[in-house]
Amino acid sequence: MTETATPGADPVRIGAVADFDVDSARRIDIDGHRVAVVRIADDFYAIGDQCSHADVSLAEGDVDTDELALECWKHGSLFCLKSGEALTLPAIRPVPVYTVTVDGDDVLLGLGTEEASR
Repeated sequence: MTETATPGADPVRIGAVADFDVDSARRIDIDGHRVAVVRIADDFYAIGDQCSHADVSLAEGDVDTDELALECWKHGSLFCLKSGEALTLPAIRPVPVYTVTVDGDDVLLGLGTEEASR
């Protein structure tokens, strides 16, 4: 299922903490941006949902909790959840990184990116 929200200048509420399964990724669509939101234990990460190697959803891939990475299901590239960097081939370009905060039970996504250079 894809969530949709309209952002303002401030972070946008994308759900409650309980809405996100542990060690799993979920696709969120906001203002034309595809974002993969990942929950590992009580930590949340958000990266661009489109693999930089192929036009596939990273949120459909496996979460690597040891590497803090998300694996592209199509060709196996790993993307760092902290930096967006491609950690393995065939991807060589990074994906955008977004800020996720938790305020009480609310999960908030900042649409401004901390995008790695492409």
